[in-house]
Amino acid sequence: MINGLYLITPHGTEEQILSVTRAALLGGAKVVQYRDKERSTEEQIELARKLVLLCEEKNATFLVNDSPEIAEAALADGVHLGQGDLSIQDARKILGPSKLIGVSTRTVEQAMKAENHGADYIAVGSIFPTDTKSDIELVGLDTLSKVRRAVSLPVVAIGGISPTNGADAIDAGADSLAVISAVATDRQPALAAREFSLLFNRKLPKQQTRVLTIAGSDSGGGAGIQADLKTITLLGSYGSSAITVLTAQNTCGVQGLTPASASFILKQIDLVLDDIGADMVKTGMLYSSEIVQQVAGRIGQEMLPTVIDPVMIAKGGAPLLKQEAVETLRQELIPLSFLLTPNIPEAEALTGLTIETLDDMETAAQSLQEMGARHVLLKGGHRDGDATDILLAGDQVCHLTAERQETANTHGTGCTYAAALATLLAQGQPLVAAAEQAKLFISEAIRHNYPIGTGHGPVNHFAGAAALANLPEEN
Repeated sequence: MINGLYLITPHGTEEQILSVTRAALLGGAKVVQYRDKERSTEEQIELARKLVLLCEEKNATFLVNDSPEIAEAALADGVHLGQGDLSIQDARKILGPSKLIGVSTRTVEQAMKAENHGADYIAVGSIFPTDTKSDIELVGLDTLSKVRRAVSLPVVAIGGISPTNGADAIDAGADSLAVISAVATDRQPALAAREFSLLFNRKLPKQQTRVLTIAGSDSGGGAGIQADLKTITLLGSYGSSAITVLTAQNTCGVQGLTPASASFILKQIDLVLDDIGADMVKTGMLYSSEIVQQVAGRIGQEMLPTVIDPVMIAKGGAPLLKQEAVETLRQELIPLSFLLTPNIPEAEALTGLTIETLDDMETAAQSLQEMGARHVLLKGGHRDGDATDILLAGDQVCHLTAERQETANTHGTGCTYAAALATLLAQGQPLVAAAEQAKLFISEAIRHNYPIGTGHGPVNHFAGAAALANLPEEN
């Protein structure tokens, strides 16, 4: 079956190729194509057999580039052919009827011809400019769309695919995205693969996407697990939870807390993941070093894509993360984060920097990225003026700005914002688009806040969801 992320192996040593392939498969790659112009036939067969074993462990499809002979000898699932390679008919004679044969094409005519001659899937490219090959011909999204309409076979988009433009290729009709350097040269290849793999969730009904929140319980209902599950549900995904701490609180603040044992928290996580699964994980209040370590270990085991909200202090000033746990968070959990979402005081505590200006925010976000966070959204709600957040998406800097709402009813803002981000990412939104929508969600949730209680009232999750769905806001 040809769908999802399609890794083309990079040049390199045997261990480099195997390492990248392991990471990509851990990150959700569904297809691996072995391409090698350097080794002898015997060496290629030997390495291909090792790659076959890796793919079998993850139930992924394994293909060999150009050579049906090597594919047959290595027990691969099939072969990928270029326009100048052996014909489909001749490859079929070598491989037999049950193996897959894919063909690279640049035009609708080539794609239709390949289908008529017995191909099992069609690759189209180059969709975007790429530095991987010097002889590319750019065909673009329009040709991809035309090929999708012209053939009934799975379609693979090749060339210049990134997490930013991959969604456009999927929307144009691609069943699979082929990448090389976007995964192979990334400092976190497993997370890079996860980022691509998540994009395919945009083809699913929202209710089939799953978000696991690992956070504390808020008896007042405005933050923590309660806020997360409201947000996840209202945005259409399925929410599950692992409760780290029970709190006794209302709008006036936290009056008491009782942490769960780290082993019991891990049991909650394991039972959810083993049965229900999760497309995205979101963490909130983790409280102690032991809890942080257990959560980090479980996330790292499968490289689960995680939005980490480094909750440290409650709205009323109560500490929600022990001081000794801050270093554990910094060393063990941040390097595993898909997206880190601190506010300014949290970013200052993590980096040791003073943050006053937008430039300071960018500097702090870069510092957090240097600690290992893949992406960073630094929330600017503690500054004066418009509420401007800094999103560092890879090396792209985005400013997300909304008019500041003068209200004391902002309880649950950070939890809700992070949960919205996790949910939109789980639904296949690219990061920048997810952040823009989450910013609208939280801004409207604050604007239509609940003036309940005598302290800091909660934000209005329904109003945030209504803004994204263009629903009436009077409720």
